Amino acid sequence: MWRRYLMWFAHEHVDFRHAEMQSILSMFDIPIKFIEKPCIKKPYWVVELPSEDHVRIIASRSVLVKNCIELWSHAKCEAQLHDNLKIAIKNISGQWVSQLASDDNDLTYSQICPSELITACCNPSKSFKVDVETFCKHFSMREKVDKIENFSYLPLEGPVKLKNPDITLSYLEFYGVDPNNVPEQPYDVFFGRWIADGQRDLIQRHSLKRRQFIGNTSMDAQLSLIMANQAQVLPGDILLDPFVGSGSLLVAAGHFGAHVWGSDIDFMMLHARSRPTRVGQKVRKKDESIKGNMKQYGIESRYLDVVVSDFSLPMWRDDLRFDAIVTDPPYGVREPTERIGIERENYTLSDQHLANHIPSKVEYGLPHIYSDLLNFAARHLEMGRRLVCWYPLVRDEYKEDELPSHPCLRLVANSEQVLSKLTARRLLTYEKVHDDVPHLPVDPNAMAHNFREKYFNMGEMTRKERKEKRAAEMSANAVGKAQNSEHKKHS
Repeated sequence: MWRRYLMWFAHEHVDFRHAEMQSILSMFDIPIKFIEKPCIKKPYWVVELPSEDHVRIIASRSVLVKNCIELWSHAKCEAQLHDNLKIAIKNISGQWVSQLASDDNDLTYSQICPSELITACCNPSKSFKVDVETFCKHFSMREKVDKIENFSYLPLEGPVKLKNPDITLSYLEFYGVDPNNVPEQPYDVFFGRWIADGQRDLIQRHSLKRRQFIGNTSMDAQLSLIMANQAQVLPGDILLDPFVGSGSLLVAAGHFGAHVWGSDIDFMMLHARSRPTRVGQKVRKKDESIKGNMKQYGIESRYLDVVVSDFSLPMWRDDLRFDAIVTDPPYGVREPTERIGIERENYTLSDQHLANHIPSKVEYGLPHIYSDLLNFAARHLEMGRRLVCWYPLVRDEYKEDELPSHPCLRLVANSEQVLSKLTARRLLTYEKVHDDVPHLPVDPNAMAHNFREKYFNMGEMTRKERKEKRAAEMSANAVGKAQNSEHKKHS
């Protein structure tokens, strides 16, 4: 029998929730039924899954899930929830039962769980405790104890054990997502048996504050882990980050078992000779490196290597295939977009200068970066595997049909992270669907987004507009004061 579960999420990176969950469900081929249609304004899903094992698999990967609960009761108020549970104790049908109930003169459907869910926890040898959690409201300890004592009618015969009990029961109240408009009574209440926590602890464990080697654009730990999930990284996979920087994405992928490659044109960064990022640090330490980061987290054995290379120039063997490509290309704002080249025509280099020659660089525009990236993924990804990359843009100009595209790649996820009022970046997930790879020169859609130029131009415009607005307000105030004083004189 399929069981009903509550998936309780952290209410952050909300636009990434569906993409991460669907990637995990698809990766492990887990079927799911939605009892309620998911809503971004609610930090939970009510679903049915084939077994508890499937719930544990989801929780073992997701960093946006806080915890998963086997649902016993869901109601719009506390009194109705307790009524549901009292009826559920007698429900021996083995199935969930829906019946009409009255809630403040409104008719609602009560969901009555089968009694076997409750009786399975009534063994006298099994210890238990009840946790109380709220969303958008705080309860004192006394209030929490009062809530817990209201469940005294449950036929739980085991001893209460607050630390490491055999069974943890969870009571949750949802008060909306607006902390400035918290209602007196909750919108939804839930009760059930705790199954598993998500991987939220990894966010602190992989925090950039504790990491040995970071750079100016090191990816946030939570977003790195989300990217690894959307790339459907599995143990033993071979993963590449062609714009690796300080290697944050390699750490996340390595945590989930992938063997990782990286490349970047920045020699100084890959050799940890760039200027330190941390405030007060004058020079890099000897143990700072991407390999050092992998060693810090105990996954050094999954580190293959990183190489200094220009992504615009072919370096990899034609028959080489990767299981995933995960990357955050430079946008030209905090890090330059460069490739090897020279603007002078007919330039030649004498033999005597070849040995110590350092190649010059020219601009590597975003349209060319993303065209090269999609062409590379179409050629070097295994069939059915994924490319996950960030794409910067001006928010007002966003159109989904103008995102980078390739006939061999299907866009399966597209989530927004807002950077400012003007700009955002979108996490794009592509899946390889064809192996007949045509080489496309430059994606015409990509030409519409000269992000760097628009980023700085719009910034200048907004500063200018702010100054003009401030001057106009000061002028209007001065005129108003003059008119008031003139009016008082005539009075």
